[in-house]
Amino acid sequence: MVKLLGISGSLRKGSYNTALLNAAIARSNGTLSAGTIQGIPLYDGDLEAAEGIPAAVQALKDQIEAADGVILFTPEYNNSIPGVFKNAIDWLSRPSSDISKVFGNRPFAIAGTSPGNFGTQLSQNAWLPVLHTLGARTWSGKRLMIPRAGEVFDAEGRLVDEATAKRLDAFVAGFAEFVSP
Repeated sequence: MVKLLGISGSLRKGSYNTALLNAAIARSNGTLSAGTIQGIPLYDGDLEAAEGIPAAVQALKDQIEAADGVILFTPEYNNSIPGVFKNAIDWLSRPSSDISKVFGNRPFAIAGTSPGNFGTQLSQNAWLPVLHTLGARTWSGKRLMIPRAGEVFDAEGRLVDEATAKRLDAFVAGFAEFVSP
């Protein structure tokens, strides 16, 4: 069975992107599990030199290395990548000798949802050069951009829109097929 890892780029408890990740996990029949950016400090080269890689970063690195593919569930802040998510990716690229182990030719997909009408389109576009620079193999078979998140999730963060659920299922299944040996 293909092992996929999903990572939400939000720290907020009520995050729509975390809700989208959780819905994908619940519907994936064990194919998808979650990683977290919780506990990752702001990148600081002095901290890295003095203390090495933080435990939260190493745990996420280990999860990525064990996965056949990774899905980034990205919010969009000010028409771009959320700072906390980019910071986590920056830590994951340290030391630079680990880039090939973590990202090198590893399949990555990008998904996202937002309250607005464009469903994280600009954030997803902004991730492409970052993933390219790190040597990841970005899946371009489909993009999952869910607009008007407040209409597809209920107050408890459950996915309630059947059309969106079908799109999510097709996205995860397509990515799983892409990463299958």
